[in-house]
Amino acid sequence: MTENVSGWTRDEMAARAAQELEDGFYVNLGIGIPTLVANHIPDGVDVTLQSENGMLGMGPFPYEGEENPDLINAGKQTITTLPKSSFFDSATSFAMIRGGHIDLSILGAMEVAENGDIANWMIPGKMVKGMGGAMDLVAGVKRCIALFDHTNKRGESKFLKACTLPLTGRNCIGMVITDLGVFTREGEQRRFRLKELAPGVTLDEVKTKTEADVIWD
Repeated sequence: MTENVSGWTRDEMAARAAQELEDGFYVNLGIGIPTLVANHIPDGVDVTLQSENGMLGMGPFPYEGEENPDLINAGKQTITTLPKSSFFDSATSFAMIRGGHIDLSILGAMEVAENGDIANWMIPGKMVKGMGGAMDLVAGVKRCIALFDHTNKRGESKFLKACTLPLTGRNCIGMVITDLGVFTREGEQRRFRLKELAPGVTLDEVKTKTEADVIWD
């Protein structure tokens, strides 16, 4: 017997996030699910992908057997170049980010709070190699979208009243896209509002799995 499946897969989440790309945008894609967004750039939309390890104009992932170990993104995945690709040092890369020259960043998240806070760089007690570029991205990029599974492996909400993990940034997330739906921050109070339900997801289901105080109508 086939189990009924509701909500978006990770690839479908990335495809939905790709709908937020606009022609001419400079875009930074975070590690994890956001890297899949590169596979779903809409036809007719020309964006330039920036990687904080020092590359502008990333191409698609290589075919098997054509990987170049010297060409990687910030998540250490092998990538390809384009005719417009350029390489530079980390100081130049972060000057682009901190200078407000990147239009959109799509980031993974461990937790997002109802006030737009995000935690995505460490879990206390677990070894981390460093904070990476996320703290600069949420502070310097014009618009930030969080893309993540709505609940953790224990079924607990990751869309919370307040983050419990160390923060990456405060009041910086303007849109949340999960496997259950899309939420945008709107109005004078900048509260999240449910904009779209994923296929097969009911309003009651997403309410049950959301701790954050969200506008539902």
